[in-house]
Amino acid sequence: MTEDVKKKEKIARQKMPEQEPQVRARNFEEVPLGYSPETAELEAGRCLQCKKPSCVEGCPVQIDIPAFIKEIKEKNFSGAIMKLWEKTSLPAVCGRVCPQEAQCEQLCILGKKEEPVAVGRLERFAADWQRTKGEFKLPPKADPTGKKVAVIGSGPSGLTVAGDLLLKGHEVTIYEAFHKAGGVLVYGIPEFRLPKAIVESEVNILEKLGAKIVCNAVIGRTRTIEELMTEEGFDAVYIGVGAGLPIFMNLQGENLIGI
Repeated sequence: MTEDVKKKEKIARQKMPEQEPQVRARNFEEVPLGYSPETAELEAGRCLQCKKPSCVEGCPVQIDIPAFIKEIKEKNFSGAIMKLWEKTSLPAVCGRVCPQEAQCEQLCILGKKEEPVAVGRLERFAADWQRTKGEFKLPPKADPTGKKVAVIGSGPSGLTVAGDLLLKGHEVTIYEAFHKAGGVLVYGIPEFRLPKAIVESEVNILEKLGAKIVCNAVIGRTRTIEELMTEEGFDAVYIGVGAGLPIFMNLQGENLIGI
């Protein structure tokens, strides 16, 4: 084991400050308060910068985790968010609700002997810093392709696809059945776990990238997919309607309270 690795193991995984129990018991505000720049830099310094980072293999969208963490360590927080945006359009959301402990962090080499690097907390820090303190810069887009894509559903799936397509230079319109974009991020996850203002901020970035969002549009009733492609001129349609409606089994008593 190298001396550098030994030094990094001696740095304990940095805890994220939280609301005190007696305070959070009386509100619905977000419980974790996020890293300070100093704490984020310290945590980022634990990363071993592996030549073959197994953490990337555990990330569903293949974020270059060592690269964005290195930017944080070097206090280039804007560089960190730009690196994240190369692979994810929802870093502030993913930094809060993705199960990193079962994905990237589970494969962290440092985690074999010590606690893994807090990848999720660092992702959240980069996104929050950019939103509240950083100079806003949009991620670079490819030249326009002239292709139009309709995305049905503005949940995490639809927003992710929209972000990827926009960066590739395609024109994107997102159709949402409800009155606000976000899907389960807005209507399913409680405020103390994922503030709605965070989701709104991520959606606003997609709009600045060029996404058009149409709410109160129930595709299949207001218009069909065939109409989108023939009359509206879309080249492709992505369906990400989620699991918002239950399927009932028609059993006696299934509508009773508590069932």
